[in-house]
Amino acid sequence: MIASKIYDFRRVTRDDVAMLCQWQARPHVRAWWGSTDPYTDEEINDPRVSRFIVSSQDHPFAFMQDYTVHGWDDHHFASLPNGARGIDQYIAEPDMVGVGHGTAFIGARVQALFDSGAPVIATDPHPDNHRAIAVYTKLGFRPAGPPQETKWGLILPMLAAR
Repeated sequence: MIASKIYDFRRVTRDDVAMLCQWQARPHVRAWWGSTDPYTDEEINDPRVSRFIVSSQDHPFAFMQDYTVHGWDDHHFASLPNGARGIDQYIAEPDMVGVGHGTAFIGARVQALFDSGAPVIATDPHPDNHRAIAVYTKLGFRPAGPPQETKWGLILPMLAAR
């Protein structure tokens, strides 16, 4: 069972930018991620966002980030309680999609965020990204309102509370 696998979360560094650009250019990632722009040093070092390369058995296969929802004045989750975190991620390797890795590594990171004291975790998939919504639902996320347009695009706000 995939859920019992161990996942490693390593902080993104400048050395990962080329790999991230390649990953974000893949059609199955670009369909939902939308950007192939490389991260700048300023973005990599932004204290509001924790960015990770996710690996399984020493094989990097996914990207995940979590962020303070209070880091931007106009963020659509800014009304959540102090300590709330938002999450985003993608699986870069096509053969790793649809076999349980997403549910497992997202669940592991969400649990770590709750263990660190986050009262609520937020995510905002595109309303047509049914695969992502199904994974989030399995992990206890629930829609927190109707789809809405944000400066990051059309989203379905979803929340999980500890």
